[in-house]
Amino acid sequence: MLPVQKNDRLDVHIHDLTHEGAGVARVDGYTLFVPNALPGETVEIVVTKTNKQYGFARLIDVKQASADRVEPPCPIFYQCGGCQLQHFSYDGQLRQKRDRVVDALKRLGQFDVPVHETIGMSEPWRYRNKAQVPFKDEGGRLVAGFYRPRSHDIVEMKECLIQDERNDVAVQVVRDVLAAHNVPAYDEKTGRGVIRHVMARYGYHSGELMIVLITKTTKIKGVNEIVADILKRLPDVTSIMQNVNPDKTNVILGSTNKLLYGHETIEDKIGGLTFTISPHSFFQVNPVQTEKLYGKALEYAQLTGTEQVVDAYCGIGTISLFLARKAAHVYGVEVVPEAIEDAKQNALVNEIDNVTYACGAAEDVLPQWKKDGINPDVIVVDPPRKGCAESFLETMVEMAPKRIVYVSCNVATQARDMRYLADRGYKLVEVTPVDMFPHTAHVETVAWMEKVK
Repeated sequence: MLPVQKNDRLDVHIHDLTHEGAGVARVDGYTLFVPNALPGETVEIVVTKTNKQYGFARLIDVKQASADRVEPPCPIFYQCGGCQLQHFSYDGQLRQKRDRVVDALKRLGQFDVPVHETIGMSEPWRYRNKAQVPFKDEGGRLVAGFYRPRSHDIVEMKECLIQDERNDVAVQVVRDVLAAHNVPAYDEKTGRGVIRHVMARYGYHSGELMIVLITKTTKIKGVNEIVADILKRLPDVTSIMQNVNPDKTNVILGSTNKLLYGHETIEDKIGGLTFTISPHSFFQVNPVQTEKLYGKALEYAQLTGTEQVVDAYCGIGTISLFLARKAAHVYGVEVVPEAIEDAKQNALVNEIDNVTYACGAAEDVLPQWKKDGINPDVIVVDPPRKGCAESFLETMVEMAPKRIVYVSCNVATQARDMRYLADRGYKLVEVTPVDMFPHTAHVETVAWMEKVK
């Protein structure tokens, strides 16, 4: 018998936040997750769902508020799932993110090391340089917005306070133009319709703007007139692309791109380096914090100009090119072919010739490099949320670099992987959290590991 049942109404104390930003309460040892509740608060809730080990509840009333509770400036914050912490003061967010990193390192990795204060933003609004906005038909109207939490129900959105204003304007203009030309939205249930998403990418330093129309169909009726109308209202647009995704999937982009106007790419800069960005390019969405993140990775690499460096999961070469300016040679590996081609192009654009890129899984490519006599002094890893494959960790240990810099968007898998490395001859020196996504529950971390002599 569980200590709580569905529809129970009770007062609880919030102890912590989950990695998704929900409050954590416990009733006789049973865990309840409460969205929009903050640590230290006493709140009234109603239980909405129970599982064997944990349940979910809805916040009814805040009986005793946290000193960090603030009024969220976004009028649809409590309906939209785009960000989770606008009701949490920014200082409180930074403290909480550091606390989460400390907890994960101790609990999952058994590490007790210095964890620096979270590197935040002086202006933590309007920072995103890319918007991907789904569309739907609602009562005969074409609606653009974001999904409600844990659903595909779209909340109509006129502006988003964490998006660059120019992306907001671009999305609304495109919505108005598509509506005027009677372009129907894609319906997930029936598989019919045309427009699925609109993506807007803005170059923070270059000022270039790309619009991508993501469609189910190859053809868009009246596409030339649509492009002309967009340009009439947004004359500064430098690229209009169509991306075709005919599949019944939650993946946003399909494999086919078609140029409708201007150039197939835009450019932007990070730390004085120029990067070419296509619709498929992975490019950090917060340019201000990206410089801080990569700067910390470069600091931890401690390069003197003589080192051989491996950049695993290198993407389009952003970290590689940062490192190459301070290293003898950098070897980058990435499993996505398009990303490797972008990385090679970015090296050419920046006239950096001490980098070598290979396409493939890091756990396959690194052993071959070792056979070829490449013995890195430093390995930098920036894996996806699932972390590193064990075979790749094993390969790193065999290559025995003096230093490993581990950049992560998921401190739980990072702690797990670093425990593996620590058990095989590496010492975790220190960790720095970086707030790449203010007002969301996400946090990036940069960790410095040294080989034990």
